Amino acid sequence: QVQLVESGGGLVQAGGSLRLSCAASGRTFSTYAMGWFRQAPGKERELVVAIGWGASTTYYADSVKGRFTISRDNGKNTVYLQMNSLKSEDTAVYYCAAARAGSGWSRPDYWGQGTQVTISS
Repeated sequence: QVQLVESGGGLVQAGGSLRLSCAASGRTFSTYAMGWFRQAPGKERELVVAIGWGASTTYYADSVKGRFTISRDNGKNTVYLQMNSLKSEDTAVYYCAAARAGSGWSRPDYWGQGTQVTISS
């Protein structure tokens, strides 16, 4: 069992930065791929970024390439999302998710509760 707790959301002006953190419980954190999804009002939840268990592989949605960076610290059971040059369209609830190796992101095994990110123009 893995529990995920996000933090770091908030309100920031367009062009600003935020760093989200996702702290995971459990001793098997390092065996999971980790990802960040987001869901804006009236839209489907979408995968934004992901990182493999060993941090050697990453995925970035086209909409965030060059602006967002995902990283993980397996010693601290934490995954981070650095968000720079934020735009109003980045406004959404951001969810941390964990997926067993090889299972893909269509149905992550665990979800965090979500953290609101609001970008003001």
